[in-house]
Amino acid sequence: MSARIQTATEARTGKGYRDENFPVASHLIHPRHRSAILAFYDFVRAGDDVADHTGLTPERKLALLDALAGDLTGTSPSDSAAEPLRRELAARGLAPTHALELLDAFRLDARKNRYADWDELIAYCRLSAMPVGRYVLDVHGEDRNVVWGPSDAICAALQIINHLQDCGKDFRAIDRVYIPQDALDRHGAAISELGADKASPALRGTIRELAERTMLLLDEGAVLPDLIADLRLSLEIAAIHRLAVVLCRGLMERDPLSEKVHHGKAAFALTALGGIAATLARRPLRGRTLRAQALRQAHRPLARETRP
Repeated sequence: MSARIQTATEARTGKGYRDENFPVASHLIHPRHRSAILAFYDFVRAGDDVADHTGLTPERKLALLDALAGDLTGTSPSDSAAEPLRRELAARGLAPTHALELLDAFRLDARKNRYADWDELIAYCRLSAMPVGRYVLDVHGEDRNVVWGPSDAICAALQIINHLQDCGKDFRAIDRVYIPQDALDRHGAAISELGADKASPALRGTIRELAERTMLLLDEGAVLPDLIADLRLSLEIAAIHRLAVVLCRGLMERDPLSEKVHHGKAAFALTALGGIAATLARRPLRGRTLRAQALRQAHRPLARETRP
């Protein structure tokens, strides 16, 4: 099967931005920015589909990902998948750095399917999740020194929530496990338990621990909507953050192997509106928030670092 797939476009699954667990360039985002974000999503989705393709060898995946990088940078164009993003980057004077880092994450996925500890997982999120937030912020012209830190924390949290929600499916479908081995060991759980219809008490304890650590990341990133100059982007991130908090709490109490942790449409909308309303209420205090954040950045360690 892999011999017939010559480009990343041919490996596409058909999954689109409307199928994601969190909003992607919703209509809260100003129309002038949506095309740039959706072009980034489509490019990244092409790479992700290659990395998760069960009919491709690791070597073929790496070759297709290298070809995508060449398409984006213009060094060896062979596929149309990168053309919209290349056009958006040129129009805005942005470098392809963030997209290329995502390709590095997919290269990891092509050759790595287990993680030893939390730090190793966060290092993966540095490539697989944090560049997404950084790109969106750069498209909006936000101050990197102010917003990248809390954005990194939120993006890592979103990635880990997805990992925990899909832990059984990822294990069964592609033999990939993002749950760190040391967390499993602490609770006496085995990787093979991810293939069961229902999580064991040990596996539930592992997932709960990781959800609790992920909530610390969300706490760290909670200030982000109040730091962003663009109001529409601020509201988008507030909605995403609120949704992530609810999902993370759900993972502390529910079994993702046997129970639905995802939002229904009505709950999704109500939760998002709650985040938006809270951010609008705080908006007049944004200047004070910016000053407080500057002090926190100078003195506070990051929640995503390992605690003793």
